[in-house]
Amino acid sequence: MGWPTITLTGRTIAFLVAPYGVEQEELTEPWQAVVESGGTPRLLSTAEGRVQAVRHRAHGDTFAVDGLVAEADPADVDGLVLPGGLANPDALRVDRAAVAFVHACCAVGRPVAAICHAPWTLIEADAVRGRTLTSWPSLRTDLVNAGAHWVDEEVHVCHEGPGVLVTSRRPGDLPVFDDALVTEFAHATAKRHRV
Repeated sequence: MGWPTITLTGRTIAFLVAPYGVEQEELTEPWQAVVESGGTPRLLSTAEGRVQAVRHRAHGDTFAVDGLVAEADPADVDGLVLPGGLANPDALRVDRAAVAFVHACCAVGRPVAAICHAPWTLIEADAVRGRTLTSWPSLRTDLVNAGAHWVDEEVHVCHEGPGVLVTSRRPGDLPVFDDALVTEFAHATAKRHRV
């Protein structure tokens, strides 16, 4: 007897990005993984309209915002994805509504996935203390100083603390990041919806 197929069908997964600077493939590839698993991705930002993605510091495509993070409720989402890029998390970590939303998602145990520089926002939301995660290598000292244990791995899944935390280092890690995100979010949301 095999395990039942776990999907994100019927689950809403928030993607939180700033108006400028999200690394395009770190937004689009996990987004596609959520869609292919039956989930509904929702793009949240700090401003209405469209967000400008980048492709390694060159302009990429723009993407329509589905809602303002200041008006979002963690109770309405089943998980949170924080794509990277350099400017994106740097802008989010100084936005009170974005930090409050991330903090609230983490506090209530929503599964969270963050890649590249995105853990900067997790640091600001006080969501890394006592947790093990990976990131873009230059964030190591920031994470350690915030109380995290940093590891150099393609993907790391942390079950310590409230909710699961999936992290990866860079765009090259996206295939394993996407797989872990879908698997861990599906398991976490299945448990929550059974309660």
